[in-house]
Amino acid sequence: MKKVTKIAEAANTKVKLKKIRVAAYCRVSTDSDAQLESLEAQKTHYETYITSRDDWEFAGLYYDEGITGTKKDKRPELMRLIGDCKAGRIDFIVTKSISRFSRNTTDCLELVRKLLDLNIPIFFEKENINTGSMESELFLAILSGMAESESVSISENSKWSIQKRFENGTFKCSYPPYGYDWDGEQMVINPEQAAVVKEIFAALLSGKGTHAIADDLNRRGVSSKRGGRWTATTIRGMLSNEKYVGDCLFQKTYSDSQFVRHNNHGEQTQYMVTEHHEPIISREDFEAARIFISQRASEKGVTKGTDKYQNRYAFSGKIICGECGDTFKRRIHSCTDHKYIAWCCNTHIKDKDRCHMLFVKDDALKQAFTTMLNKLIFSHRQILKPYLESLKTSSSDDSLHRIQQIQTLLAQNTEKRETLTMLMTQGIIDPVLYSQETNELLSQADSFRDEIEALKNEVSGDVNKVTETTALIHFAEKSAMLQEFDKDLFDRYVKRIIVHSRNDIRFELKCGLTLRERK
Repeated sequence: MKKVTKIAEAANTKVKLKKIRVAAYCRVSTDSDAQLESLEAQKTHYETYITSRDDWEFAGLYYDEGITGTKKDKRPELMRLIGDCKAGRIDFIVTKSISRFSRNTTDCLELVRKLLDLNIPIFFEKENINTGSMESELFLAILSGMAESESVSISENSKWSIQKRFENGTFKCSYPPYGYDWDGEQMVINPEQAAVVKEIFAALLSGKGTHAIADDLNRRGVSSKRGGRWTATTIRGMLSNEKYVGDCLFQKTYSDSQFVRHNNHGEQTQYMVTEHHEPIISREDFEAARIFISQRASEKGVTKGTDKYQNRYAFSGKIICGECGDTFKRRIHSCTDHKYIAWCCNTHIKDKDRCHMLFVKDDALKQAFTTMLNKLIFSHRQILKPYLESLKTSSSDDSLHRIQQIQTLLAQNTEKRETLTMLMTQGIIDPVLYSQETNELLSQADSFRDEIEALKNEVSGDVNKVTETTALIHFAEKSAMLQEFDKDLFDRYVKRIIVHSRNDIRFELKCGLTLRERK
């Protein structure tokens, strides 16, 4: 008799491993066509490199164009990458080399340590270094130091070349001030802008202030150098610019050993070249303007370089009118027996019929801020912690997934254009059809990039809110109640103030909350 034995199926021993979310970072230090082509090649390489591995999940591509590698805080995409790491969206980072990541040893080690604290290693392809498997930072420090030394050497060579051109008067001002154009060899007068420059000097010498001059130019729709609005600061800079009398002062600024740029107040040698180009303003008018500005500053007790000159008031530029949307201006009001500081809507000052917002006393704003912050300190568990949790739960996973989809579509778009180019060069398709199809693909690519940028801003905003809320909670947990207004705390946590009335003041915090104080 046949005997049948049932053999049960073996348990599935395969365990589905969680994919590692891998992001890539790349950078080029100039925005030249050749460097940007290099950046495109890096982007294509990393998209293919990451998506080709089954155990890796593409977590995004971060790239900085035309930005120095010597200072980490000058690279927005690198900072966004770090922010996304803190938000828990990335597990592993791939980059081309240490020099692409950072040419500053201190910054490089600081970033590596910060990411390792988050359990996120970095793989440097060129050096074949994986920071997650390193027993010591010594090798990384040596290679990073070499990258920094190379950057310093290049910088010093460039400085030496510029210095020699300063000394022999051959340095070219390829970006001239308002009133001049660059013809490829020298500065030449722009007649239309030169007329505005002469008008500015004439207005000042007739007794008009720099704010009034700027307001008049804006009212008439006169375009500034970069097409923006005129400000009193811009006007003051023009009135002290020696280029308008035909001279050039070289080395007005300099970079220190940490690659930080400073105004040159005698720390470095300067070079004055007289009669460098055709003047717009006579030397007599230029000197008269300098004396006039100096006298006005003396009357107000303001000396350039002092704390009073350099420090802005706490609320400057941060108070918004709830009625018309304009900013508030600081003014001194007088009563019968005393004076006090008040903040007034700029529109109301110019035309009371256009905005009816009344002024708010400086002391009232300071008291309102102090009260608001004390309430947060007292009840941060009931306000800030639930808000932080809601920010974390409303994650940006959908946005990140959409960004990845669009980046894939963008890569496919590039492949299609390359295919069209190949077909056209081989004579397979007509040049007219090639031009029509390529233009459509380029337009589609631009739309993809615009959508990616919008999604990146949305994701970045959520990360910033989480970071700012966490910082505010840490402060509230440790701080005692405030007894008086603290300017540093205001600058740290407040984005702006919206005044709806003297009795309704709202503080828009950097963490995204808007809190109302009523009197």
